[in-house]
Amino acid sequence: MKRKATAVWNGTLKDGKGNLTTDSQVLDKTAYSFRTRFEDEKGTNPEELLAAAHAGCFTMQLSANLTEAGHVPEELKTQSAIVFENGKIVRSELTLEAKVPGISEEEFQKLAKHAEENCPVSQSFSFEITLDAKLVS
Repeated sequence: MKRKATAVWNGTLKDGKGNLTTDSQVLDKTAYSFRTRFEDEKGTNPEELLAAAHAGCFTMQLSANLTEAGHVPEELKTQSAIVFENGKIVRSELTLEAKVPGISEEEFQKLAKHAEENCPVSQSFSFEITLDAKLVS
């Protein structure tokens, strides 16, 4: 399987602009620029896209782990915050709120940790990953 995206950039780093398009066209000439990355201009940026990929992959992996263990998740809500410091991505901070009827805290934490360590996106990162996983009712 291959998934592709195309980036087009015009101009200098600070004054230029670009756009991103994915084969699925979920992103279709989506704007990105210096200001969308380092300021608050509307558009996306590489760190936001990494955060979305990590949150999505981790959540799917956890759903698979829970299902395999005999638990049907009612809702899994994950946020990934990609931390960019001194020109380098240093960490992905995963925060999870999960509604999983009938699971113990111990088993839940074990399965969440396994998902954090084994989802394909986590495995591709060389920087630190943290996980704050909470069961909610």
